[in-house]
Amino acid sequence: MSARGILGFVALLLAAAGSWYLSGSLGKSEIVETSGNAMPDGYYLKSARILGTGSDGHLLYEIEADYAEQLEGADIVFQNVRIRYSQDAQVNWVLNADTAIITHDQQRVILKGHVRAVNSEGFDGQVTEIRTEYLEFEPDAYRAQTDSRVQIRIGARSLTATGMLALLQENRLELKSNVSGKFVP
Repeated sequence: MSARGILGFVALLLAAAGSWYLSGSLGKSEIVETSGNAMPDGYYLKSARILGTGSDGHLLYEIEADYAEQLEGADIVFQNVRIRYSQDAQVNWVLNADTAIITHDQQRVILKGHVRAVNSEGFDGQVTEIRTEYLEFEPDAYRAQTDSRVQIRIGARSLTATGMLALLQENRLELKSNVSGKFVP
């Protein structure tokens, strides 16, 4: 074998050793483990029905919704929601909205989008309806309030205002500002 053949053989041997080394080091993949679940925390429900209890542990109200989902911050979001008090509470108000959010402390329900509160035995025994786009509802305190524009109908009478506090158990409304109305005898 000539010197040129030996040199070529050594060069091929080095190339083979180098490619073997590179294939071994590049072929190794690192396994990365993540802590926690692959699924996010929380839950979702379709055709949800949530029951809220009072301080005595008895049923106080129920929330029905087409869809409910718990968010990361522990808030719960509802779609197409209806809230009503139990018969024992003797509060005849029913609240509807496009969206509702129960805050993480579970003290308030934020209602948004086409909010409607109706009492079939409202003021003066007439159907009473409140409409607004935003309402903060505190079921345990029987309170609902907003700083948004509200429209209130009591039978044939109609009022509009900016801002309102409704004490639902007492059947009492307090309008905050820009009150105007139409009263038919």
